[in-house]
Amino acid sequence: MFNSLSGRLLILTTIFVMIAEVLIFVPSIARFREDYMMNRLERAQIASLALLADDMIESELEAELLENAGVFNVVLRRDSARQLILSSDMPQPIAATYDMRDNTAVVLIRDALMRLVTNENEVIRVIGAPVRDAGLLIEVTMDTRGLRDAMIDYGIRILILSAVISVITAFLLFLAMRALLLKPIKGVVGQMLHYAAAPEDARRIIVPTASVTELHEAEVALRKLETDLTQALRQKERLAQLGSAVSKISHDLRNILTSAQLFTDRIEMSEDPTVKRMAPKLVSSITRAVHLCESTLAFGKAEEPSPTLTLVSLAQVVDEVIEGERLAAEGTGITFSSDVPGDLMVRADPEQLYRVLANLVRNARQALVTSGEDGKVEVVGYEDMSAWWIEVTDTGPGLPANAREHLFAPFQGSASKGGSGLGLAISAELVRGHGGTLELASSDEFGTRFVICLPKGDGTLAGEKAQISGAAARA
Repeated sequence: MFNSLSGRLLILTTIFVMIAEVLIFVPSIARFREDYMMNRLERAQIASLALLADDMIESELEAELLENAGVFNVVLRRDSARQLILSSDMPQPIAATYDMRDNTAVVLIRDALMRLVTNENEVIRVIGAPVRDAGLLIEVTMDTRGLRDAMIDYGIRILILSAVISVITAFLLFLAMRALLLKPIKGVVGQMLHYAAAPEDARRIIVPTASVTELHEAEVALRKLETDLTQALRQKERLAQLGSAVSKISHDLRNILTSAQLFTDRIEMSEDPTVKRMAPKLVSSITRAVHLCESTLAFGKAEEPSPTLTLVSLAQVVDEVIEGERLAAEGTGITFSSDVPGDLMVRADPEQLYRVLANLVRNARQALVTSGEDGKVEVVGYEDMSAWWIEVTDTGPGLPANAREHLFAPFQGSASKGGSGLGLAISAELVRGHGGTLELASSDEFGTRFVICLPKGDGTLAGEKAQISGAAARA
């Protein structure tokens, strides 16, 4: 019971109701004591009427009147004269006097609690105003044993009644909470288990039905979570199928390109000047395509192969990328430029670095072609004490909001119609394999700038965010 929400709710409700009853008990017992004393004053006043009717009464009748009133003496003040109406022997001196005419709630509660904890029998004087204005005041003496016994008996009855009320209230509240809250919560938990058994099945997604606002909000949030998860699982399955298909295509394409590579060896032997000039680039392109197919097959098996790090001339790689893009941009108003020192050597995998830069420059060219405006693509390279920096900048229209939001997410970050959205995702993964970062430094109506950071030393990138921001500001 202590480990269940319903059991804890039942126990806590019982405890809280008991606390409330105790807070009610204290003023109740004080009121009972006050009523008890006032009752004794009224009885004493009624007993004194016999003497007021007849100045002389027998001692036996006087004793009987005092016994019925539960007091020892009765003093009545009428017309400013204090008169002992009825009297008898007192067993002990008066221990305390209580004036019931002008008592505050705090004083009554204090006196009642003191009486409960005082076990000794005492004789007390009680002063009050006579009923129906039958005099100025009435004063009686009485013992406290009967008062304390009556208070204890009343307190026990109140506590028993409070306990019964607490249990009944707690049980009713438990039933209400079980029907209104606990049962719907168990329903939500059961639905979660039902969904977890087959999360790909959209029919298992929860339908919010709770009438309680908080539970309804929880069900709505759970429905969104389950919907997103189901879609993600479906996309994962489609990507797995796509990866399998790409691996098969890459395998066949590699075989085709390998055959083409054999023919290029013959082309290189041609004496035609134009062929001699173009043949090395064709051989290089086919070789790179074969290597890319092999890398794709490796990626389909596990992940992108680890880079083979060597010192590479950044200017040479950039020139190869730009020369290839110039051919693709012939007939347009797009120009390409590079600002890379000829002696700048970076530690990188030359093939993977080429793929990264080719993706970025190609995206910049396509963005300018799509805009229909003339523009410029520039690659800048430099180094500092901790890293090598490469910036790819264009004067295009900038990336749309959706592309910026999912920039490096596969199949989601494409900025051009018909694009797969894989280029930047692959590029970012390749740069991470070098221990570096690929970041979007800026993108607005004046153009887009990407920054690549390749760390020196052991590859740690302490403070890389600040460095990227500094590189963006430098450009």
